[in-house]
Amino acid sequence: MGGSARRSPTDGSSTRHDGLPRARVVTDPSFAEQLICFTAPMVGNYGVTEGRSESAGVHARAVLMREARGPAWTDWLHERGVVALSGIDTRSLVLKLREAGAMRAVAATGGSSVEQAVTVAREQQPMSGRALAAEVSTPVPYVYSDVGRARVAVVDYGCKRSILRRLVGAGAAVTVVPHDAAADELLGYDGVLLSNGPGDPEPLVQEIATVRSLLGRVPLLGICLGHQLLALAAGHATYKLPFGHRGANHPVLERATGRVLVTSQNHGFAVAPSDAREATHVSLYDGTVEGLAFPSERAHSVQFHPEAGPGPHDAWPLLERWVEGVAYAEAA
Repeated sequence: MGGSARRSPTDGSSTRHDGLPRARVVTDPSFAEQLICFTAPMVGNYGVTEGRSESAGVHARAVLMREARGPAWTDWLHERGVVALSGIDTRSLVLKLREAGAMRAVAATGGSSVEQAVTVAREQQPMSGRALAAEVSTPVPYVYSDVGRARVAVVDYGCKRSILRRLVGAGAAVTVVPHDAAADELLGYDGVLLSNGPGDPEPLVQEIATVRSLLGRVPLLGICLGHQLLALAAGHATYKLPFGHRGANHPVLERATGRVLVTSQNHGFAVAPSDAREATHVSLYDGTVEGLAFPSERAHSVQFHPEAGPGPHDAWPLLERWVEGVAYAEAA
């Protein structure tokens, strides 16, 4: 087994990922505290494109691969201090994860003993109850783009750059604000997007209260963790998934039309199944709520990633429609 690292052993929650490209995955803040097992037999054979990263740094704790190809990829991981293991029987590991679900795990290289790794794993804090947004959020507001027909504030719980790029492409002027931004700071914008992010939504008590106070006062759109926070603010329940939804091929039913969307997803917590009228989308895997709409409160959300970075484009129009609606309401 080969490996390279600057910190070892390292612990985290083990998970699998089927999607491409890999540099985008490991720089996605939603993967904070995760050990990622890539299911593809070869990883890194087409190098790394820096401009496609989802954040300024790597958030995954380790990557596990059957075969790492090319110095561009392995050097990139090493320079960023990521534990990277190759020669792993990833098929066997994926089968274990499929049967047992996400579990506490340790990735180790070099002279680390099995006993040391087991001790680290046993002492690891479970993901349930962990509020991670503060660890990946911007500490101060910044303007991403000052040109657009609608002024949108993005609350950064671990926001992907793909979302920001898609908002700008849809015609929004975008300002990114910290996870704990107060409601009064957000009311001056035409719309507020609640971003994706890692960890358990329930401990984010202050953030949930802020979302609740914004309902009906400014248009809201939640994505991923932002969807879960809107759900909690509106009285729905969330829970930890035994396996998580991670990859670019998750089928979601759009209840109003009967259409099935193939979506990109990356979350370990979900909104509990519900027959409530506001539940607009449901997972065809487990019935969890994948979308919410509160028209009278001007609030909508989806669990999946409409920006598709990476992933299928079935849900691409969602961001464009939301920005258009926000701009129209402001002009009216």
